[in-house]
Amino acid sequence: MSIQPGGEPAAQLGLVETAPADDEAARQAAASKEAAESVMQAFGGVRGMVDMTLPGLVFIVTYNITHQVPAAAWAALGLSALFVVARLAKRETVQHAFSGVFGVAIGAWISMKTGKAENFYLPGLLWSVGYCIGLAVSALVRWPLIGVMLGPVTGEMFTWRKQNPGRLAAYTKATWAWVLIMGIKPLILFPLYFTHNVNLLGWLKVALGIPPMLLAMYVTWQILLKAPPPIKVQLDDEPAEADRK
Repeated sequence: MSIQPGGEPAAQLGLVETAPADDEAARQAAASKEAAESVMQAFGGVRGMVDMTLPGLVFIVTYNITHQVPAAAWAALGLSALFVVARLAKRETVQHAFSGVFGVAIGAWISMKTGKAENFYLPGLLWSVGYCIGLAVSALVRWPLIGVMLGPVTGEMFTWRKQNPGRLAAYTKATWAWVLIMGIKPLILFPLYFTHNVNLLGWLKVALGIPPMLLAMYVTWQILLKAPPPIKVQLDDEPAEADRK
């Protein structure tokens, strides 16, 4: 083993020379992991999914007890409103809670207006179809919706479109995954809607609420783990990296 001046083995010096490369690889891996974990945050987390799922459960349970569409509709709407109030009291984001109460309000109004309990679920079914179509179109025009939603969360905004082709490919792949996974729900539920089997429709709607979304988020997380790290946008009021050193 050759010894360099100062008594240090050349092999050790070689390790020192490769350390920056190792540090860069570790930094990129950490950045990719951070970006992947932002998926749950962007979609409201478990709490957001619960806020959007429980009102449908309350509707079908109340309808089975009372056999009255108005009672079931008001129970679901009241629970949605309670979620919004609870989030406001805790000063939490109300985006997903408001989305839930808006959808429940429309479904409640239609079901009470028509007197048909299955119509409570119609707005959600139409939204699912429209959402999948929107995802597919966004991927085709190279503005994948998953990237549009996650960009502000990761701090990269839309740098992935022109400056980071690897992340554009990852976001496009993730968006198509959402189309396939989330498209399962309307494919199963719409035929049931036309059978007027309210119980089966309601219970399956609840059962298909959280699992597909969790699966879609997991697939997205796995895709982003293997994607290049985001190129973050530096705001004007943030000091440059060189200035901080």
